[in-house]
Amino acid sequence: MLSLSESIKIYFEHCKYMKGLSEKTLTAYLTDLTQFEKWCKSNTDWLTKQVLEDYIKLLYKNFKPRSAKRKIACLKAFFHYLEIEEMIQASPFHKIKYKRREALILPKSIPINTLSNLLNKAYETLEKTPPNNCQRKNAIRDIAVMELLFASGVRVGELCSLQKEDVDVKNKIMKVRGKGSKERYIQITNKSVLSILRDYQKLFNTEINTCGFYFINNRGNRLSEQSVRFMVNKYARLCSIEMHITPHMFRHTVATLLLEEDVDIRYIQELLGHSSITTTQIYTHISLSAQKKILTQKHPRNKIHIANK
Repeated sequence: MLSLSESIKIYFEHCKYMKGLSEKTLTAYLTDLTQFEKWCKSNTDWLTKQVLEDYIKLLYKNFKPRSAKRKIACLKAFFHYLEIEEMIQASPFHKIKYKRREALILPKSIPINTLSNLLNKAYETLEKTPPNNCQRKNAIRDIAVMELLFASGVRVGELCSLQKEDVDVKNKIMKVRGKGSKERYIQITNKSVLSILRDYQKLFNTEINTCGFYFINNRGNRLSEQSVRFMVNKYARLCSIEMHITPHMFRHTVATLLLEEDVDIRYIQELLGHSSITTTQIYTHISLSAQKKILTQKHPRNKIHIANK
């Protein structure tokens, strides 16, 4: 039988060349499996039920439930592959029963007035910047990034991975490569968003054609996810917004607001690129929270007073 290290290497190559997983997913898989391998150095019989149960307990002890769950899923897929390929007789997961109830963590969205202040501050910064100035060029790019995040609800990684041909301003559409290399198309309909994208493309045309990616940093390279986080934080500070805002919260905000406008959840699922409707349904909990607040504060029953009560 192959060693754990050799088995991990074979599985990793399968994920890379046969399944065609993204670099980000491959890195996460390798990290999780290497972590298990290091822990198993003191447990040579890594195929036993007891070893696996002890490791699962350790994961839930040392990591947040969501991270632990992801690491267990990776491990389960690894053992399933070894069993299918007859590299082991049976996966030890067949003998393990575990079901951990987790508290529902609702995604945080940005209040619409806060988002309005953020975008207004970005446009205000642009207006105060002199023409033909490097800062003005960056301000236009910053606005284009934030406007597109809100207009499309894309993940920050998807936005930074956009290639030059993916954004078609003329036909008002863009192609997004999501998780598992799945492609989806998102229409860009807002006139202000289209206008700032045209301005951005005009200013960065040379850099875009040279680099190949759509959003470019000051060095002429692909704009990084971290740069977008810094960008959002910068404008939040300028607005004196105390709330911690992340690029991913633009995505949550789009989904929440569309749901509150009675948009069918399946359209939201398609827009966000969720493979399962279950993932999208978490936003219904946010909508119910908003409903509770509205009914508590604004329901007309509050205006009716019963005598002697």
